[in-house]
Amino acid sequence: MPVPESESPVRLPVRAGFGRFLILVTVFVCAACGLVYELELVALASYLVGDSVTQASVVLSVMVFAMGVGSLLAKRLRCRAAVGFGAVEAVLALLGGCSAMALYACFAWWGQSRSALVGFSFAIGVLIGAEVPLLMTLIQRVRRQDPSGAVADLFAADYVGALVGGLAFPFLLLPAFGQLTGALVTGAVNAVAGGALVLWLFRRDLSARSRWALIVVNALVLALLAAGAVLTPSFERAARQAVYGPEVRVALRTGVQEVVLTGGRTRGRPLSLFLDGRLEVSGHDELRYHEALIHPAMAAGPHRRVLVLGGGDGLAAREVLRYGGVRSVTVVERDPGVVRLARRDPGLSALNAGAYRDPRVRVVTADAFDWLRRSAAYDVVVCDLPEPGLTPSTKLYSQEFYGLAERVLAPGGRLAVHAGEAGPQPRAYWTVDATMRSVGLRTVPYVVAARPARPARGGAAADGPTGIGPTGIGPTGDGPRDWGFLLAARTPVRLALAPHGPRPRSLTPAGLDAARRAAERSRERHLPPSTLMHPRYGD
Repeated sequence: MPVPESESPVRLPVRAGFGRFLILVTVFVCAACGLVYELELVALASYLVGDSVTQASVVLSVMVFAMGVGSLLAKRLRCRAAVGFGAVEAVLALLGGCSAMALYACFAWWGQSRSALVGFSFAIGVLIGAEVPLLMTLIQRVRRQDPSGAVADLFAADYVGALVGGLAFPFLLLPAFGQLTGALVTGAVNAVAGGALVLWLFRRDLSARSRWALIVVNALVLALLAAGAVLTPSFERAARQAVYGPEVRVALRTGVQEVVLTGGRTRGRPLSLFLDGRLEVSGHDELRYHEALIHPAMAAGPHRRVLVLGGGDGLAAREVLRYGGVRSVTVVERDPGVVRLARRDPGLSALNAGAYRDPRVRVVTADAFDWLRRSAAYDVVVCDLPEPGLTPSTKLYSQEFYGLAERVLAPGGRLAVHAGEAGPQPRAYWTVDATMRSVGLRTVPYVVAARPARPARGGAAADGPTGIGPTGIGPTGDGPRDWGFLLAARTPVRLALAPHGPRPRSLTPAGLDAARRAAERSRERHLPPSTLMHPRYGD
């Protein structure tokens, strides 16, 4: 039976105190890398699959469970803790570093990544869980101390490392390297830290065979990670073409999100704008969406001062500027990269009719919620925001948000909101309606049918997606069957078009009346009786 290394003497090239310090530094680095792997999986899963709360819950719960499994399995490696720790770190560096690229590849070419997400979460969790028991053995070999004191030192270094890794991911790795390269760089740091500790500090305890095996394995891991970093640009181009189709013209990561622009050439598929994988604009039918969002609100009363929340693509502003009585348009967009693209890209600039060149348009880079706290009075407020089903946009459909929006409405002012689908599952749509009513607004619902989307191989739209707006299709799913809107004001408001204003190409008075009736049928058909009887839904 082998003697555990924790019970055998250790021969170090440095003094015991400095050796213990090096182990704690390694704990710090490995903890930082481990948390980066977790955050990378959560971020990429949210981007590919959607619903960040669910994806974070899956990743974190699976990893925590796997860490317990790894701690138990590490007991079998205590007899050769140094070699075991070196092997664990090499495998962890390879899996963690390549995890983002592997998940993206699964989604791009096989159309789904959930199984790969769970598999990588479990495997990485097992390896992270095996680290602490092995490091506990190593630190006790360097200098014996009370076990509780050794555990306290290890966990202190581990938690501080997790803090640094958690801050480095959004503020350093993502801006400097992006998701894929950032994971590969983290894996390289992980491999160097683990390999250096074992191959230098514990080299006298390693057999020649074990030493060369660890050198070859770590060199191979670093070579694979370096090759991945070199090939990342080509990989991203190929993956984007598999997801978005062959006509990707612009692909960039701003400080807020990934922006992809496809099509829009003279001959070819219409222009499509994707934000974090979700289709926001499609040249197929964006006109129908934006006319339905803008014209009923503009036609219902004065419209000298207009506020557009979201809508950085300039398409909502384009429709607003068609009214001669408009004196100022304020566009509040959190991502300046989208606004720059709308100004400079020939295809998108042509689609928005050069709205940002109009001197009446003012662009503010800010969060819509925060901006409403300090803004002035407006005749029309337009909410062209991400759909309510997305977790990051939840606050933009809250009672507090609509309370702030109601405060900035001038006398006789109107609020126009895109509130998601009102078709097969209208709960989110009618929840938004109820929330708006709860702050004292009177609402008029209306539903405009969307052209059916044609799903393509891999989940994206190969021939040009037809769903538009915040519920449009993209890598994450199919397009909407309809677009549900709400027109609101402090007093009852009429759904109509301006008799002497600009004439929409896709809307008619009769069509708007049909849109209102369709919304009411959706409420009557799909909401349970207990909800229908709730006073917030009644006039």
